[in-house]
Amino acid sequence: MPTPTDSRPGLSGFLALELDGDGAHPAAWRSARHAPDGLLNGARIRSTVLAAESAGFHVATFADGPVSSGRDIAGRLNALQRAAFAGPVTSSIVLVPEVDTVYTEPFHVSTQLASLDYVSGGRAGWLAAASGSAEEAAAVGRSFAEGAALAQEAAASVEVSRRLWDSWEDGAVIRDVATGRYLDVDKLHYVDFETPAEFAGPGYSVKGPSIIPRPLQGQLPVIAQAGLLPSDADVVLVSAPTPSLLAAEVAEVRRALAGGAAVVAGLDVVLDARGQNASARLAELDAFTPWSSSRARFVGTAAELVDFLAELLAVADGVRLHPAVLDVELEELAQLVLPELRRREALKPVAQGGTFRELLGLQRPLSRYASVGSEN
Repeated sequence: MPTPTDSRPGLSGFLALELDGDGAHPAAWRSARHAPDGLLNGARIRSTVLAAESAGFHVATFADGPVSSGRDIAGRLNALQRAAFAGPVTSSIVLVPEVDTVYTEPFHVSTQLASLDYVSGGRAGWLAAASGSAEEAAAVGRSFAEGAALAQEAAASVEVSRRLWDSWEDGAVIRDVATGRYLDVDKLHYVDFETPAEFAGPGYSVKGPSIIPRPLQGQLPVIAQAGLLPSDADVVLVSAPTPSLLAAEVAEVRRALAGGAAVVAGLDVVLDARGQNASARLAELDAFTPWSSSRARFVGTAAELVDFLAELLAVADGVRLHPAVLDVELEELAQLVLPELRRREALKPVAQGGTFRELLGLQRPLSRYASVGSEN
């Protein structure tokens, strides 16, 4: 069990659930209940996100990347498209797709994420990733970025998006039928971004403004792994080699941040289910494909997980769960884990119509260009 070293007395946290594919284990598809083409099926996305919302999860995350070689699948929707599909069919759960910051165009990323904020009613976030894959670099015909260059690319992409989201001030859309004016052009601004001279990758510039009005939240919360965006993330993801080290790692990152960003712990989960204990289930899955993960892994009963999460949520602002097999673990989490955590008052209430910023306790910011517009 974790030993909290930096508790937050009187505070409760939130739970996020990773909904990519059939689960975090590479052999999860062998235990899934849906048809073989389920990853391509909109009904599958709908059913899993609604099940997570009904269970009371605060956040659904959607990982991105190549489909596992264990499945004979031609392709799938990317994470942002899956989140956008889920937006109109959900009402309370926050939707956070993983979107790469290195081999994607920042202008397109910012507008797609702003659109997600609209279709979800302000329930969108951005899990900013930095791909270190040479194959992905080759696929888009550009140089391979690694090491410190990844963090540099990520920071630039996030900065571009933040500027573009601010490039339309609040109230820029006026829809004045009498005068035929749709926009107040004084409330639209050029962002004039240029990568610095020391930029490791191919330099670029973005003029702006955006082609879509400012997101409902003003700025979407940005989530990143610890160390990727040291000064510009709203939520920092923390991992550790074992569950026993996870709380201490959370506390250490919180001290390093000195306030500011929320800290969320990542945890792989394998539970007793369907008449099998968790260890036996894991061994059965590993016999097909061994599971390699950099995250701490909890293997045990639902009751033991409740105790573990209750202590961990005393240190962390939230926990992101990666179920071994989504169909199986989600049932146990919904029936046995979340209800007990609520009874212990370890979880924040789920807010109908709330925004991601509100869940994080963040105010809706003014556009950075608002003072410029007021002087015109």
